[in-house]
Amino acid sequence: MSPPPRRKAAGSATGKVEPGGVQSVRRAIAVLKALTTTDEGLTLTEVCQTVGLAPSTAHRLLTTLQDERFARVDPATGLWSVGVEAFSVGNGFLRARDLVSMARSEMRQLMYDSGETVNLAVEDEGQATYLAQVECREMMRAFAKPGARVPLHCSGVGKALLAAMEPVAVQRMLEERPPVRATQRTLASASQLMTDLEATRARGYAIDDQEQAIGLRCVAAVIRDEHGGPMAAVSLSGPMARITDARVPMLGDLVMRSARAITGRMGGRVGDPAPGGTPT
Repeated sequence: MSPPPRRKAAGSATGKVEPGGVQSVRRAIAVLKALTTTDEGLTLTEVCQTVGLAPSTAHRLLTTLQDERFARVDPATGLWSVGVEAFSVGNGFLRARDLVSMARSEMRQLMYDSGETVNLAVEDEGQATYLAQVECREMMRAFAKPGARVPLHCSGVGKALLAAMEPVAVQRMLEERPPVRATQRTLASASQLMTDLEATRARGYAIDDQEQAIGLRCVAAVIRDEHGGPMAAVSLSGPMARITDARVPMLGDLVMRSARAITGRMGGRVGDPAPGGTPT
């Protein structure tokens, strides 16, 4: 019986190898990227077709990558795939990236651009935990001490994180931790919150309209990880006297721009569709 046809490589990871720089390094990187385009592995011919190299050149690069454990070959099938050392190098990047330090300059710029206090938070055990804050220069300003925790359903950062999660995961979290009313404006029912999250996905940013504290408004956007999922959220917050209805769309654009910039710095996927198919 003949073996079932394998799925072909999902196109070139980088296109043809471009001139310039150190050519051998560029070629090796192109080969390594090609190996990431399929789970089953690639034949030598498929590697050549993907990166546009002669078989002799591609084989020489592959064997060099194999010697350094960045590539491996299955002796039985002749298929090449990514080696364990590539995983180790990737983990080195994950260990090195520090969310707070990498986000700080963007948070500071967002504070200058908006004139409001900027916060950074992550989801932890069904709540939003603040990691850092850049205070504005106004006499009246919001304050959130790093380490403080707030509910997801009534905070700007929390709703930005929820909107980027799969709806099934959100439903499960709401069942485990039902919404509790913090003010008369809190969305205290699951149906109200789910409707609000749909609106958040459509416009790309979340709004806390006095839902956590009367007189306080927050505008927040999600920071995505390398899989396109929610890593963290950045928000700006201030009194209603300054965060008026007329300013909210402009502030939303600013906070989305900041979230996208931090996502890029962290190696996350920028511009992935949110659950439901709406681009963010």
